[in-house]
Amino acid sequence: MDIPGTLVAITVSAYWFGVGAMIVRVRRRSRKHGARPARVLPRQPLERVLGLVWLPVVAAWVALPWLALSRSTPPLGLPAFASAMPYAALRHVAMVTALACLVLTIQSWRRMGRHWRMAVTDEEQMLITEGMFSRVRHPIYALSILLMGCTMVVVPTGLMVAIGVTHITMMVIKAHNEERHLLARHGARYATYMRHTGRFIPRSPRPGGETGHLR
Repeated sequence: MDIPGTLVAITVSAYWFGVGAMIVRVRRRSRKHGARPARVLPRQPLERVLGLVWLPVVAAWVALPWLALSRSTPPLGLPAFASAMPYAALRHVAMVTALACLVLTIQSWRRMGRHWRMAVTDEEQMLITEGMFSRVRHPIYALSILLMGCTMVVVPTGLMVAIGVTHITMMVIKAHNEERHLLARHGARYATYMRHTGRFIPRSPRPGGETGHLR
């Protein structure tokens, strides 16, 4: 039994099941706080285009680890070096890291609560600054990138690497787009926040002051 492959396949599936659950949860909660359900899906033209690309990327991200478990040879099965040391040990490290990514992402989802969104919207949103958001502007995106990196390590096939590079590129584009939106909406407060936090990697502790984030 390929333990790293199995656990990473389960973790990735659970991650995207969680995204779907968050969409349903936020829309249900929004009905209790307003007349219309919350807009959690992309509305901007750029993000709609990203969304169209993301659908097959997510489908492949979920499917490829499972396919690797059922295939014995490339291109869908694992290459020979994946079972040899020291790479086999690296796969176990990536497996544990992937599980940690899922746990931390769930914590970030809970921190955002009903303010969580899949994309930039024109709704008024509370700025989230607690928890991981106090150190990183895009903790959910950062964890998604790390989870994808772990998946590529555990499933080191050419197709998985191509999907991973595509996903990471879109995460970077999406983060930049959100920052432009937040700068336009919140001005100096968000600019100050940007100076004292990293986009995906934490910086040194920031001084006091009000900051914010959308996602």
